[in-house]
Amino acid sequence: MSHTALLLIAAVGVATLLLLILRAKVQPFVALVVVSIGVALAAGVPAADLVKTIEEGMGSTLGHIATIIALGAMIGRIIELSGGAAAFAHSLIDRFGSKRTPLALTVAGFVLGIPVFFEVGLIILMPIAYGVARASHKPLLVYALPMGAAMLTVHAFLPPHPGAVAVAQAIGADQGLMLLMGIPVTAVVILFGYLVSRRMTRREYPMDPTVYAEVYGEEPTTPEAGGGSAPAATASRSDDGHGTAVLTRPEPTTTDPASQPPSVGTVLALIVTPILLILLGTLGQNLLADGSAPRAVLTVLGAPMVALLIDVALCAYVLGARRGWERARIADVMTSALPPVAMVILVAGAGGVFGKVLVASGIGDAIADVLDRTGLPALFLAFLMTLALRAAQGSATVALITTAGILTPLLQRADLSTGQLSLVALAMGAGALAVSHINDAGYWMFTKLAGLDVASGLRTWTVLTTVMGMAGFGLTAALWPLV
Repeated sequence: MSHTALLLIAAVGVATLLLLILRAKVQPFVALVVVSIGVALAAGVPAADLVKTIEEGMGSTLGHIATIIALGAMIGRIIELSGGAAAFAHSLIDRFGSKRTPLALTVAGFVLGIPVFFEVGLIILMPIAYGVARASHKPLLVYALPMGAAMLTVHAFLPPHPGAVAVAQAIGADQGLMLLMGIPVTAVVILFGYLVSRRMTRREYPMDPTVYAEVYGEEPTTPEAGGGSAPAATASRSDDGHGTAVLTRPEPTTTDPASQPPSVGTVLALIVTPILLILLGTLGQNLLADGSAPRAVLTVLGAPMVALLIDVALCAYVLGARRGWERARIADVMTSALPPVAMVILVAGAGGVFGKVLVASGIGDAIADVLDRTGLPALFLAFLMTLALRAAQGSATVALITTAGILTPLLQRADLSTGQLSLVALAMGAGALAVSHINDAGYWMFTKLAGLDVASGLRTWTVLTTVMGMAGFGLTAALWPLV
């Protein structure tokens, strides 16, 4: 099939998906599966391979994120019901003030995002955003949007994330230089994204009533808005468009340990534990000899699933059993964390199916071939090709790996320095950050956890990631003459 036909099928598929979700109000999971089947058949995927392609797309996506979503939700639920999230929220507000709390969570997303995969970090930090939004009576998006974008930025740009590591190895970039130049670049991009998100969140967006009730403990005051805004009775509106809450710390009424919130230090230690384990696993794989016992141990402990499983056990003991919770209560709390994330898991898996179909149908290759014949400069071509592949099939990692494979022969003929190759790798990261939309599992994770509908997600998350990706490319281009 010609490239023109494949690109047309992709465009029609995305348009149909948007119409089904936005106009026909079809459930996103069902719409994604239906459109994936239609695109696969139209693009010539053999009928005998259709089911296998769908299963591979669902399995490869959920095999990575389903377990960590469930375990992360359990950790968040235990911290929340123990009073830990509220205690941490009050601590942040006390230290930074209500106006600077979104910046504090953005910095946390940046720092924690370096050793932690985007999905893991989002699941760990989102309950804290819930707690801060509940305590401050501000819209959840004020905290969640810049925080999530910060973690996605690090995921796209920096080692040890898989896409960045694969690019460095394929094109011959130096990972040390990528970190040396990439950390300041990502810091500036994240700060820019924080400022842009402040303007975005001055207006209100519809919010899913279930998420609203989970965050604020009550139904939205205006059903048509769903809120996006917080309960008006306890928050005033400041000149910058964000509510300024008058917070009062609840006084303890009993000395029963089970009724006292845990200390901020305890909560922070439990949040950091899986992050440290994952970081140790990464360091062990890079610094220790292959086949050594310490490396094997750290590799197991640093696997995200194992790290989160260990932290679930620690939370159950430290915040539960040690504070007087019975085993049945601990089990009930863990179980109660699963229903709210079930749809997040299914929709994320369906997004993976759509991405897999676009790859299997050859649409990604068609886009790459068109860009390959343009004769654009290497840095711009790397950014544009990664951005196009990211937009077409959803996965930042797949876009990075595919672009690296296509550009490697061209970069070898260009005789670029190691520093220039490292900037090319960062430009690819900028492209992989941009255009996170309906075929990206990360888009569905964020929008579902933040309670956004599809239209609001496109107006906020997609626009913000695209603007930040362009800013990242601009910074790499500015550094090009210096290396």
